[in-house]
Amino acid sequence: MKEQEPDVICLQETKTPDEKFPMQDVLDAGYKHVHIHGMKSYNGLAILSRKPFKSTDIHHRVGREDCRHIAVKFPKFELHNLYIPAGGDEPDPKINDKFAHKLAFVDEMAKWFKKTYTANDKVVAVGDFNIAPYEHDVWSHKQLLKVVSHTEPEVTRLDKMRKSLDWVDTARHFVPEDEKCYTWWSYRNRDWKKSNRGRRLDHIWVTQPLKSRLKAQNILTEARDWEKPSDHVPVIVDIDL
Repeated sequence: MKEQEPDVICLQETKTPDEKFPMQDVLDAGYKHVHIHGMKSYNGLAILSRKPFKSTDIHHRVGREDCRHIAVKFPKFELHNLYIPAGGDEPDPKINDKFAHKLAFVDEMAKWFKKTYTANDKVVAVGDFNIAPYEHDVWSHKQLLKVVSHTEPEVTRLDKMRKSLDWVDTARHFVPEDEKCYTWWSYRNRDWKKSNRGRRLDHIWVTQPLKSRLKAQNILTEARDWEKPSDHVPVIVDIDL
């Protein structure tokens, strides 16, 4: 907040019920417009904004009320904040319910976006998608093909979700697809910077009417070295509205 001064911040995996969300700290920082939906220990989302929004929504996916999708309407666009399930360790939906949940979630999102909007609507979707879709979104395409987050069933479904509204994947709008681009580095790596075994799990998508408004992107890699950091780093996109 202090360094980058974004107008809107979207958080995923807040892991706190709404009554324990640090609301006063957020308000004191200048984010007077807040939409939260959280639960104890797991998941949870927040949209913090300096600009007023007109309405808010909470969406429940694949029959579960587990705090993974919230939305707000600004005067000039709609914003969706998503936390797609991680999917566990075994990429087989027959033996791993977490992976089955993940695939079903992305399937539902693809159908819902296509049903809810047209390609002419101004919409932004952000979040921890827990999927690195392209070859250079992971440190080793060959070694991660059977590792959850880069498997064929996940990548195929995320591509259908992207095609649902012909979304623009803003990271790849600014960074060519043949260049490495990461937003996440595991805690298991002693020296994450030296090994650089990253993945691009965090995404900001915009619909085509907003493509010409994209001005800049910043992936705050240095945040991975902060004290007690997340394994994810913040991703910022500048959209001139």
